[in-house]
Formats: sequence, C-alpha cells, structure tokens
Amino acid sequence: MITFEQLKKQNELILLDCISGSIAYNLNIAGSDIDKKGIFIMPRNQLYGFEQQQQISNSTNDEVYYEIGRFLELIVKNNPGLLELLSTPKESILYRHPLMDLIKPEDFLSKLCMDTFAGYAQTQIKKARGLNKKINRPLDAKRKTVLDFCFVMQSNGTIPLKEWLQINNFSQQQCGLVNLNHFKNVYLLYHQNQLETGKLNGIISSPDANEVLLSSVPKSITNIAVIHFNKDNYSIYCREYKEYREWENNRNDLRYQETLTHGKNYDSKNMMHTFRLLNMAEEIALYGRIIVRREDRNFLLSIRNGEFQFDTLMSMIDEKMELIKELYEKSSLPERPDIKKAESILLQIREAYY
Repeated sequence: MITFEQLKKQNELILLDCISGSIAYNLNIAGSDIDKKGIFIMPRNQLYGFEQQQQISNSTNDEVYYEIGRFLELIVKNNPGLLELLSTPKESILYRHPLMDLIKPEDFLSKLCMDTFAGYAQTQIKKARGLNKKINRPLDAKRKTVLDFCFVMQSNGTIPLKEWLQINNFSQQQCGLVNLNHFKNVYLLYHQNQLETGKLNGIISSPDANEVLLSSVPKSITNIAVIHFNKDNYSIYCREYKEYREWENNRNDLRYQETLTHGKNYDSKNMMHTFRLLNMAEEIALYGRIIVRREDRNFLLSIRNGEFQFDTLMSMIDEKMELIKELYEKSSLPERPDIKKAESILLQIREAYY
C-alpha cells in the first residue's frame, strides 16, 4: 500500500493536484485552512495485485487524493466535491497531467446533480440546525439517570419517582420492583419494611445503569405504588447526551466563538456552504457547468458573518429549492451520466499511462 508520504515522493503517480476548499471557492478569510485534493493512479503491479487503494490522505484529512478509478466512479454518481475538483479554476491547480484532458466536466453533468448538490446542502442544514439546538438547549454536565425517567402513578396522574421517594422519605436502595404483566415498562413497587425476611435489590444498581432492577417479592404482599419507566425518552436522552458531549469535546472553538459572536445560534459556515451548493446546483441547470470560484462571495460571506436570522435563511432555502426543482424539470441535461463512456475513459487513461 502507498502511504501519503510515499505518494508525495513518487509524485509521478499524481494526475491532478489542486488547492481546494475556501481558497478555490474564493471564500477564504483570515485563519482559513489550506485544503488540497487530487487524483493519483495506482502503480500497475498494485492494480493487478491484491492491495487495491481508492484513497490516500494525510493524518488530518486536509489533503486527500483519489485513485483515478474511484474518482471516475464517484463523478458518474455526480459527487459534488469531485465534480468541483474536476472544475477547479486554473489559479488553484498546482499540477495537471495531460491525460486529465480526457475527462471533461460537461460529459458528466446530469439531473442527478439536483439530488447530490441539494442533498449535500441538506446535510449542511442539518449540521447548522444541530448547533442551533445545542446552543439553545444545552445539556447539564451531570448525566441524568434512569430514576429521572421513572414516574409514580398517583390519583389521576403521575409524579416523578424521585419526588415520590423524597415525600415518603425512602431511598431507591430500599425499594424493589416486580414486572406488571401485560404492561410494558410498568412495575409494582415495594419497600424493604414490607418484608420479614430477604432483601430487595433497589430500583437501579448504580447511577450509570441503563435498566431498572427486579426483585423477588412474596405474592402475599401488596405493592405500595405502580411506576412507569419511560425507556424511549431515556434512550433518546442518552443518545443526545453522548452527541452533545462529543460535540463539546471536539467542536472547532474558533467556529463556535464565531457563532456566539454573531449571536444567531447556528453554524454560519454550514449555512454559507448550503447556499453555495444550492447556487451551484442552480448554475448547473442553467448553464451546464460548475462554477467553483464564487462571484457571489459577498452574499455568501454575509451569511457566514451572521447577518441573517436562521428562520429567514430557511425561508430562502425553501424558495431556492422550489426554483431548482423547476429548472431541472425543464433542463436538457441527461438523467444520469454515461457509465460506459466513463469506463472507456478510464481504460484509455490506464493504457496510456502504463
């Protein structure tokens, strides 16, 4: 297998080497990273052997190179990032092998671009919404327990189990639960004082427990309460808590502080890229080409600077999506790229290179 370092030393294997990301888009600002993408070709003996390689990247994944076969496979699927790579503006191209002239962007653009570019835009919206939710609904550092999702039936309603325990001056360790037949996640509750012999197991084994405990109780004893464990809500909480802690530990602090500074409570960089992708999808339908270097830089950076309310942007996105759908319905673009043509180009490149 070829490592990233070996690829850079054996640079005769590189067919295309480009600066990508914000610099290629003309959206770079102070502090922007320098990203690179490219295309390489496997040595012939590796191609014929067992060790196939589709992608090579550095340790931080800000330099990524795709094997020519994988690259063509992805642009046939109208992958946005690789169609952009194929249309990189000249000033961002560091090296381009003459064989790359066989691959023309216009031969691969199709109506699939509506789904792929808009679909990727939806991913960016989801990320922006996720940050909006995390900022507006922060989770306490202390993780809730199963007890926080248990409720005692009382009169014509319920009260939280923890509150009920406090009222009765009980600890959860002094209590025990028995399944109530035919009622999912509903239990009969007993107290240790009711037993002449034996010991109840408590309601949970520890604060980290994900289930309630069951105890063995003589049938002659009457339960003192009925409780419900809202397991579905507990599962949702656990997932959100895990995601929140991971986001908190791994978040890009510069972008987070940027979000707090403009005060709109969404990831403005994600929203900027949402509009970039939607505008590119529109341009593909209108002009049959991909415009990587953005002439709408001022508008896109105004989004990044937080000059719009989140709801305003969402309304603009809805309008843009309706327009894009209409454009693609009228477009003369093919339904999808010609996979046989792509395969023929791949064979030409391999034969000529080897």
